Amino acid sequence: MKNKEYLKYYLLQSLIVITIFSLLLVIVNTIEYNQYKRNFNYKINAILEKVEEKYPNLDQNDLVEILNSKETEDNVLKDYGYDMDKDSYVSKNDNYNLIFGITKFGILLVAFISLIYLFIKHNLKNDKEIDKIIKCIEKINHKNYELDLDELSEDKLSILKQEIYKTTIMLKENAENSLKDKINLKNSLQDISHQLKTPLTSINILLDNIIDDPKMDDETRQRFIKNIKREITNITFLVQSILKLSRFEANTITFIREDVSVKKIVNETIKNVSNLCDLKNINIEVNNKCQNKINCDYKWQVEALTNIVKNAVEYSYNDNKILIECDDNNVYTQIKIKDFGKGMDKEDAENIFKRFYKGKDAGKDSIGIGLSLSKAIIEKDNGRVSVESIKDIGTTFIIKYFYNIDGGNNEKDI
Repeated sequence: MKNKEYLKYYLLQSLIVITIFSLLLVIVNTIEYNQYKRNFNYKINAILEKVEEKYPNLDQNDLVEILNSKETEDNVLKDYGYDMDKDSYVSKNDNYNLIFGITKFGILLVAFISLIYLFIKHNLKNDKEIDKIIKCIEKINHKNYELDLDELSEDKLSILKQEIYKTTIMLKENAENSLKDKINLKNSLQDISHQLKTPLTSINILLDNIIDDPKMDDETRQRFIKNIKREITNITFLVQSILKLSRFEANTITFIREDVSVKKIVNETIKNVSNLCDLKNINIEVNNKCQNKINCDYKWQVEALTNIVKNAVEYSYNDNKILIECDDNNVYTQIKIKDFGKGMDKEDAENIFKRFYKGKDAGKDSIGIGLSLSKAIIEKDNGRVSVESIKDIGTTFIIKYFYNIDGGNNEKDI
């Protein structure tokens, strides 16, 4: 693994040092042995020369037999002042023993110092990396979230530094999202307050008129009551829509996703707007390519498409039609909702999905939140929505549900 590379490198260096100095000890031991052997052989050779010189008739085989004989328990050297177990007859070897002993000690000392050096070097690098991590955390605490990628390597501490950075950024994002949720809630409450002000004022005025004029004719009274009911209906729809949109923005809605045919979603959408279509005598035509499926929350997607088709009906001329065209490819499933009504200019098209935005031709009951809610719902299911419009010719809403290659949302039905 990457985070073990430096440790492996450190262990390899230590192994190389140990191997080198072990070989040096073996070489020194070999030289020492050869030196001892040479000194003993010289002494034995000198003794044999004296023996042959003094005893010329002595058979050499006897001398060889003596040299090759097993150890004897007789301590003959004691007669010459030497103890076989304690004293060294070849004094030269004592000097060499001291020299080689110092040499071996030096080799072991150098090996020990080398290993300590490698250990300290390894720990100094770790300390340096730890200092970098501390400085990185200090920078993050001072709101500096930049990470110098050139300083990163593949050892454990560098990986730790990256993970600390990732964790800190994640905590920062969570804190920012929490703040964003609070801001969204505040904005939603402000929006509700602002949007409720007009209908509540209207209801107040109508009720005051009814209360102040007990002799009001029934026709006027019924008209006022109907207006009050309409305003209450608008308030109810407004509050529900704002709360839904706020929940989407705060990510507090759980989608129940399943494979649903596009045809089923479209049919339910048409059913939801059928009464409005009957009032304006508008026919909705659907092509027969809506046979594929998307992975989504059925209920929410029906609501999203209902808002868009409802908008298309409202902006269409009477006695007209709306086309719903479905198609798919290897990347996404597409739904086009096309009307032949008033259309909109460029400014309206660019802002139509913004919350509480009302186009120039918007009706008096429009609150400008339906399309914004639709956009939030569609994007929640890995979709995108856009609009194309030409003034006095018509508007086309284009919805694309993208397939997730990893097997998540919106898998293509094969």
